[in-house]
Amino acid sequence: MIVTTTNSIEGKQIEQYLGLVSGEVILGANVVRDFLASITDIIGGRSGTYESKLAEGRDMAVEEMVKKARNMGANAVIGVDLDFETLRDGMMMCIATGTAVKLKE
Repeated sequence: MIVTTTNSIEGKQIEQYLGLVSGEVILGANVVRDFLASITDIIGGRSGTYESKLAEGRDMAVEEMVKKARNMGANAVIGVDLDFETLRDGMMMCIATGTAVKLKE
């Protein structure tokens, strides 16, 4: 499955547009990890804990989006956009959206 942020794929022709697909994931963060991450932020370093949590959320959202695209008969997702939102109580939402397409073989 080809997944791209662009609206076309060089050297490939889109045979059919199948529609919008999305993957949504909500992740929680625990109190101890939040405390340690805040210490890192205070001393000016990067928060590896939160960076890995963001990467995990992104990967899960893209994986869910790809699964939905496959179920529609797609072999690619174009125009992919990733959004991250902070929710209350330490929750984070990751959303991947794109257009499921069928490419000519």
